[in-house]
Amino acid sequence: MKVIVIGGGAAGFFAAIRSAELGNNVALLEKDSKLLSKVKVSGGGRCNVTNSNFQVSELIKGYPRGAKFLRKAFGQFASKDTVDWFEGKGVKLKAEPDGRMFPTTDDSQTIVDCLLQATKKSGVQINKNIRVRSIEKSAAGFLLKDDTGNEIDADKVIVASGGSPKKDGLEWLEQLDHNAVDPVPSLFTFNIPGNPIKELMGLSANVRTKIQGSKLSSEGPILITHWGFSGPAVLKLSAWGARELAERNYNFNVLINWSNLNSEEEVRANLNESRSSKAQIKNLNPTSLAGRLWDFLLNKAGISPSKLWNELGKKDFNRLVNTLFADTYEVKGKTTFKEEFVTCGGLSLAEINPNTMESRIIPGLFFAGEIMDIDGITGGYNFQAAWTTGWIAGGGKSG
Repeated sequence: MKVIVIGGGAAGFFAAIRSAELGNNVALLEKDSKLLSKVKVSGGGRCNVTNSNFQVSELIKGYPRGAKFLRKAFGQFASKDTVDWFEGKGVKLKAEPDGRMFPTTDDSQTIVDCLLQATKKSGVQINKNIRVRSIEKSAAGFLLKDDTGNEIDADKVIVASGGSPKKDGLEWLEQLDHNAVDPVPSLFTFNIPGNPIKELMGLSANVRTKIQGSKLSSEGPILITHWGFSGPAVLKLSAWGARELAERNYNFNVLINWSNLNSEEEVRANLNESRSSKAQIKNLNPTSLAGRLWDFLLNKAGISPSKLWNELGKKDFNRLVNTLFADTYEVKGKTTFKEEFVTCGGLSLAEINPNTMESRIIPGLFFAGEIMDIDGITGGYNFQAAWTTGWIAGGGKSG
């Protein structure tokens, strides 16, 4: 069978490799001159391959969109299968305490090289700088046309061209009677222009976060950056709130519970233990926050860091409790998380068979990766969806 895979990213490579291993004649078409570019830059150049959560019922909790669809797909190929696949190719992965899994080399090039070697070994033909403009169903299978007018025939087509920032980037697939869900950014960081907390860039803390006037909340590490807030606590909010925050045009207030405690009463009780002390408040920090951040929050609450604990009045104390428990920041805009662009949206999952990744509308047409309305939170979830859908689209166990 002649199989054409459109897209030289994680999902496209996995689909091509699996299809070729099953004995098909496979050609992979990539529109750019670079292959696996997102794999190369992900995880700060280390490549967060997957997540160590090997229970499907838990793994699917990392997907704001597509969890039900992936539950069926993960029954065939999930995170443990990814670990076994790479180890079978000589690449060992390691798990970090937060569940992220990286190659033991801590170098994304290890994953890139592994995938390139696997395509070469299985006989996949790789063609760069070919942008497919249209797919037509023909009597013999499919006819593809690129932007130079060249025609390519195929028995089976796997579209793994990645997410599109705008819906017009999906029009060529909508012409095949597939419906697309409007894409919006999913993983992004919060901009807080003009806020002095940015002077603490590089500091992090374990916090609880909430979008004011919303049910959206998360917890985990937050990172202060030169433009605002990043880190898992923020990225989870951005993923789960992708559509709601887009509707707000990325203008909203984020509440930060720096204490990471359950209630204001707990914060009050924790601080009360220090109130009889004659120490300066800056020197007796009852929280786990870094000293510079503690000083910043004291100043924000209108309390001199050199003030003694036993001189702290009721009003000052209440302001400090409120600052630690529900500190408010005005967000105006977003920034893409590093170079890891992820979209919420894509082709409607209702029109794709989760057991095969085949179109329910056009037999022989398959999809894999972010071209579909699937996206995960940070932590290896998006790559896992790519490996799984790519492997299945390539033929899975049965071929």
